[in-house]
Amino acid sequence: MHHLLRKQISILFVSLAFFSNAHAQYKQLYRENHDDMPYYFGMTLAYNTSYLAATKNTRFTQYDSIMSVEPGASGGIALGLLATLKLNDYYELRVNPQLIIGGSKYFTYITNYPIRVEKKTLPSTIVSFPIHFKFNSDRLNNFRTYLLGGVKFDMDLASNSAARNAEDLVKLKKNDFALEAGIGFNFYLPFVTVSPEIKFSYGLTNIHARDPNLKYSNVLEKLQSRMITISLHLED
Repeated sequence: MHHLLRKQISILFVSLAFFSNAHAQYKQLYRENHDDMPYYFGMTLAYNTSYLAATKNTRFTQYDSIMSVEPGASGGIALGLLATLKLNDYYELRVNPQLIIGGSKYFTYITNYPIRVEKKTLPSTIVSFPIHFKFNSDRLNNFRTYLLGGVKFDMDLASNSAARNAEDLVKLKKNDFALEAGIGFNFYLPFVTVSPEIKFSYGLTNIHARDPNLKYSNVLEKLQSRMITISLHLED
């Protein structure tokens, strides 16, 4: 997880360096009236890394067909819309619905009888509905920093919890609820505001539809989502 975090932060700082260089070339103040707008819209392009935090069942040691199980992380992309409502000079309310494509979760099992390594992939296509409160710093020329926090509701269109022939599956529920927090940077350009952002999601819901009759499912108790997202917002 630390490796994934370093990778995401590196991408963010490369983006910041690029926009900082672009910002340094201009002394003119752009979009002076933007912060006085009561609301504004935009779009989002994002890359995320997600995995499932697993809690093993208390009877795990009694299931001798599975020696170990470890979750893995994978990347996905997201496209979204953005709507922001100004509350006062520093606080804003933001809605950012997204379609998250890819980012499949997987588990690596070591089985007995015979001993072998097996990888079970859980594909996902998620419709996400985040709602955030933003706290903005004072604007410095064409630059501003903000913090955000909020919640999101996810619906996995590829959920397999209703699958019947599922002997080799780990079933996941369709709906998830998570807390989110992050930091972002506004760069005011002549015709658009570009905002790179890094965000962390912490799922609160147990999305594991456990079936004690399934070999790959009964060794797990809870599965909770975790996600790190690098976003690039383009705001009007």
